[in-house]
Formats: sequence, structure tokens, C-alpha cells
Amino acid sequence: MVRLQDLDAAIEAYHEADAQIIRGNTQPYRQVYSHRDDATLANPFGGIWRGWAQIREGLDRAASLYRDGEFIANDTMARYVSGELAYLVEFQRFTAKLGGDTEPVERVLRTTSVLRREEDGWRVVHRHADPRGEARAPDSEALT
Repeated sequence: MVRLQDLDAAIEAYHEADAQIIRGNTQPYRQVYSHRDDATLANPFGGIWRGWAQIREGLDRAASLYRDGEFIANDTMARYVSGELAYLVEFQRFTAKLGGDTEPVERVLRTTSVLRREEDGWRVVHRHADPRGEARAPDSEALT
């Protein structure tokens, strides 16, 4: 794996991994994600994967659903660092074809990411992403 000693460099590499997965390429994620058993992934397609073998499967599944992606921006709403852990709360904006789309559609993911300092540098240890980019009144649909 690539050594990502500096947190800012690790976050930059992580954002590049986001830009690549919407083009079907998971290789950058393999470099920035923790390969430990306690790492987790909850992507917008449902399920929670735990441990590197399951996370790799979840990333491959997500990458297989996106096509022709173009990254627009990461809007960081919060960033906090304390010792060995850091977290980011962001809106990720991009265009991509998904499923049966014939044209790219602009999409927004609300994400929470936790990074941990490991022996070889900072690694993503948890990612949660969902398509709930706007505040909504509580209703039955908001909870499904």
C-alpha cells in the first residue's frame, strides 16, 4: 500500500478514489482504505460491509453500477482530528450514469468518513454515504 503519513495527503488521495470509483475504477480505494478486520463500509446501495474482503466486494459492486462519471466537488461541512482518528462530513457532487441511465445525471451523496492513523499512514476506516443531500421533513419515506 501507498504510505499516506500526512492527513491532508490521505484525504486528497481519498477524494481521488471517489473520483475514480464513479468511472468504474476501485484501484485508488484499495490504496486508501484500511485492510483491517474492523474497517466498515456503508455505501448508498445498501448493506454494511465489515473487514477488507467484504469492503472490496462492496466497492467492486458500487464501481460496477456507475459509468461515465465526472467528479464536481467535495463540500466539506465538518472536519475534526484528534490523535489517531479524524472524521469528515461532506457532500460529494458528481455526474454519472447509474443503472439504466442513458445520460449522466448530477448526484449528491452525503458522506461521513472516519480515517485512522495506522502503521503506514492514514487510512479510511469507515465510510457511510447516502443520497440524502437535502434536509427533509420526517415522513415515512424519509425513513426507508
